[in-house]
Amino acid sequence: MEYLQASEAWATMPPGPRALYVEIKRRFTGTNNGNLYLSHRDAAKALNVARNTVAGWFRELEARGFIRKTGEHHLGPSGIGQASTYALEEEQCDGKPATKAYMAWRAKTEAPRKN
Repeated sequence: MEYLQASEAWATMPPGPRALYVEIKRRFTGTNNGNLYLSHRDAAKALNVARNTVAGWFRELEARGFIRKTGEHHLGPSGIGQASTYALEEEQCDGKPATKAYMAWRAKTEAPRKN
């Protein structure tokens, strides 16, 4: 975790997505990477925020390379919704080494303006 927290992607990220990452990581057992699921509704309840709020946090974590979506949400056979599944990029997945994609993320800098 120290390696992850030392990254620019983590250091510049707002607290909301950080809290969401911790909630996702809590569901990691050591063998289920790629099959981690946390619905927006459950994430919002766990973090005590509105459901629409966490949607942007999931996108932020994906954009910065902390998580990767491995399965889309869908209706299950009984008509009950199934949440998307995710992989943590700091852990190996399906026998492949961790990508640590977040280490390549860089904050966008504005180009200097010409007068």
